[in-house]
Amino acid sequence: MTSTPGRLLVRDLAQLASPSGRGAPLRGAGLGSLDVVEHAFVLCEGGTVTAAGAMRDLPALAGEVAEIDGRGLAAVPGLVDCHTHACFAGDRVDEFALRSAGASYEELHAAGGGILSTVRATRAAGEETLAAAVRRHRGWMRRHGTTTFEAKSGYGLDRDTELAQLRAIRSAGGVPTWLGAHALPSETGSADDYLDWALAEVLPEAARLAEAADVFLERGAFDAGQARRYLLACRAAGLSLRLHGDQFTEAGAIPLATELGARSVDHLEATGDDGVRALAASDVVGVLLPASALFLGRPMPPARALVEAGAAVALATDFNPGSAYCESLPLVCALACTQLRLSPAEALAACTVNAAHVLGRADRLGRLAPGYAADVVLIGADDWRHLAYHLGGEVVHTVVEAGAVAWSRAA
Repeated sequence: MTSTPGRLLVRDLAQLASPSGRGAPLRGAGLGSLDVVEHAFVLCEGGTVTAAGAMRDLPALAGEVAEIDGRGLAAVPGLVDCHTHACFAGDRVDEFALRSAGASYEELHAAGGGILSTVRATRAAGEETLAAAVRRHRGWMRRHGTTTFEAKSGYGLDRDTELAQLRAIRSAGGVPTWLGAHALPSETGSADDYLDWALAEVLPEAARLAEAADVFLERGAFDAGQARRYLLACRAAGLSLRLHGDQFTEAGAIPLATELGARSVDHLEATGDDGVRALAASDVVGVLLPASALFLGRPMPPARALVEAGAAVALATDFNPGSAYCESLPLVCALACTQLRLSPAEALAACTVNAAHVLGRADRLGRLAPGYAADVVLIGADDWRHLAYHLGGEVVHTVVEAGAVAWSRAA
């Protein structure tokens, strides 16, 4: 196996699987529609897929071409993790032990643990340490097939650290989101006072570094009125909108997201029937985070009901130190199939093309088809469904990013 920029041929694959069509987001029956080709190839040039299909249709190639022998392997598009908190310092392993003994997430947060404990560690770390942390976490994600990742700030809750987080995420190649309304810092008297300060002092520079803004709309964090004020200001500054919503309670996240035209509402563990219908009638994507629900012992989001109602859904890890210390999208796919009642095909589309749509990149990410980015994940099995089937296994064999091998288990 060799790898150089320029032309790359992945040949003699046992299978190639890619979401059908070219539109996004996929909904309903379309979510599970895949193009699966046996004995296949993927041809990449200049970081873009130029051809993909059956080996019998491989065009004649002249000149230098790097090749990967795909015998016994299956190819899927590079995975897209559209919701992570990958920029942080420290850990919360003590908190994990306390939770296992019965302490609730909200009790830990009220006692000064939870998000605020990571805020203290992240503020103390410095920008160079944060940048190194994101690079390390990005490497972990890559080994599990993630070729594109979003990451949020929100562990600074002060000007310097929030901006340092966004710069660290950008420098590691991530898609940065300003989660300036994540929690209330201990030095601030009220949520309204904090938002006054954050919107005046942080938003102008954050809007130059981030692509989107996010808010934790939940009991004990920010209410719907505060979230609306924050999101309207962020939209006016040019940021797209996202919300953490319905994680513990239905506090108005879905109505607000649909009112403001947000890209997504993420979590949805507490979403009821009315919320399912409202989301299905909207253009807002429901980002499902089953690793977080599992980690916290929460009910799983109503994925099957959402899909059958016609809602657009995506999957993500929610990788963070407190409630989802998990960087593996294959494991999330396994949870989606075993706990959320999604099919392997639905899970694949939810963490490729639909996740890319959440990040505004579905025109170039999430499919193995001509014109899309040459991001390819080779599964170490002759059936692509091992991506979800091999629970917690070393399922990823090789990761190609922009037409070059970024990581390989065989190296």
